[in-house]
Amino acid sequence: MTESSKRAPTVIPSLEEFPRFLGTRLGTSDWITVDQERIDTFARATEDRQWIHTDVARARRESPWKQTIAHGYLTLSLAPALMMQILEVGGSNTVINTGIEKMRLAAPVTAGSRVRLSAVVASVRAMRGGRVRVAFDLRFEVEGSEKAACTARVNYVYAP
Repeated sequence: MTESSKRAPTVIPSLEEFPRFLGTRLGTSDWITVDQERIDTFARATEDRQWIHTDVARARRESPWKQTIAHGYLTLSLAPALMMQILEVGGSNTVINTGIEKMRLAAPVTAGSRVRLSAVVASVRAMRGGRVRVAFDLRFEVEGSEKAACTARVNYVYAP
């Protein structure tokens, strides 16, 4: 699935200290392979079985990439697991994804490609009850490509 990371995650010791990390690049996750089995499983789960994702033979013949490609939402769905590799937040018992903004799918993730995630703390806002709303700018890279496959701003609320 992933190769072991040699870099420790960024640690934010407490919710109160989140503002100190505004603008901080959190690092880069391990590479993860997006193989055909993962694509097919996602297609079944979402009922999005478009041939460009699931029909290997037809994709070889008709696709501009000559192979199947991952769903854009599949790429984005890797964010929670990959974020856990690059960020640890102390003092939080609950994390809630409250939305996605500015998602862009700029390059395909072809079957068998490896992707990884990098993130930057884009904004931090204190909320009632000790909660903190944080926006992260995400970038999914495809191994061997200069162009990001997916970029997005995601919003989370961390609660004590």
